[in-house]
Amino acid sequence: MADLWRTIATRWLYFAGALAIAGLLGAALYLQHVLRQDPCPLCMLQRVIFIAMLAVFAVAALHNPARTGTRIYAVLAGLLALSGVGVASRHIWLQHLPKDEVPACGPGLDYMLESFPMTEVLKELMHGSGECAAKGWTFLALGIPEWSLVWYVLLGAWAALIALRRPL
Repeated sequence: MADLWRTIATRWLYFAGALAIAGLLGAALYLQHVLRQDPCPLCMLQRVIFIAMLAVFAVAALHNPARTGTRIYAVLAGLLALSGVGVASRHIWLQHLPKDEVPACGPGLDYMLESFPMTEVLKELMHGSGECAAKGWTFLALGIPEWSLVWYVLLGAWAALIALRRPL
């Protein structure tokens, strides 16, 4: 098995990561447009992080980097995965607050983007709101932010494994 791992081209490993993220984004769009699960601001922020990770994996697959480039792409993907872990963790924490401690719903994201400076928008997004505390779709007893957390960890580990492997 280790020999198989070492013989696969780095390009294909990055492509597999990009394909996984594309599937996740497709699932998110299905939940939004077919099952009518409108994303809250923290969900949207997690989508942006997944899109950035998709871009890193896709560019790495197209670039087919050598050893140093592989490590640089892995660091970028890892940093994005860590930021995703932070946002997903905050989202999970909000969903598990007692009802009387849930923050009030704030203005919509569109309004904030038009009216506030970006630093204030990011601060408000990370603070969360009442709509972020609502639990929606679940699969195997895990909600959307829990699944996002799992996938951020898996994709970060995948990028690290790609960077640490020693090709034949």
